[in-house]
Amino acid sequence: MPKMKTNRGAAKRFKKTGGSVIRRGKAFRRHILTKKTTKTKRDLRQPGIVHASDVKEVLKLLPY
Repeated sequence: MPKMKTNRGAAKRFKKTGGSVIRRGKAFRRHILTKKTTKTKRDLRQPGIVHASDVKEVLKLLPY
């Protein structure tokens, strides 16, 4: 049986932590930043966490 392949697009977007939590980057930070408040932009810097209902699908893309 061949090895499973990691989905390379998902590997660039998600990182697993030690406690099997999956971190993700946040959206809305690329452009049109002038109308966003400083607080909003500061909050967007922190990584988000993948919702529990989506974890199973992300783990299929990242088998290792």
